[in-house]
Amino acid sequence: MLGFGKGFDQKKMNALMKQLGISQEELEAERVIIERADGKIIIENPIVTKINVQGQESFQISGEVKEESNLSGENGFSEEDILTVMEKTNASRDEAIKALEKNKGDLAEAILELSS
Repeated sequence: MLGFGKGFDQKKMNALMKQLGISQEELEAERVIIERADGKIIIENPIVTKINVQGQESFQISGEVKEESNLSGENGFSEEDILTVMEKTNASRDEAIKALEKNKGDLAEAILELSS
């Protein structure tokens, strides 16, 4: 038994981990971003631990999780971009998407087109 209860001895645990070829290190980070094809996972105020087990590195991350989607349905534009075009031009959703499509996703050009 490793003694994780009352009498837990951190020095003994560290020595045992070292014998097994395991080391860990806390990394300072403000935010961790995992980019995926369909969006991002953003972890705010993370606690990041780098673990090395016999040369194989892995990371343990915990914190406040927030997900952002890159895609809005089938049109391929972010919901944020569509809403921005709609808000700045008073255009309908369909008009905003068409302007973004015509201008290859260029937000400024889509706004200019619908504003003129």
